Amino acid sequence: MLQWAIIALIISIIAGALGFTGVARGAAQIAKILFGIFLVIAVILFLLLLFGINLATSASLWLPIF
Repeated sequence: MLQWAIIALIISIIAGALGFTGVARGAAQIAKILFGIFLVIAVILFLLLLFGINLATSASLWLPIF
């Protein structure tokens, strides 16, 4: 997902340099949205990694094993 955000950013920079301001604005907006989604997913995964070991060990205490 971060790759798509970087590609949209590069398209935005090139389009802005060539004078296509509408395309540049649209590509920049797409890059912002994709980077925001990437950032949210990265933070969630980091928190799961940070707290995941403790949650996995404590969850086995109250989940029945069949």
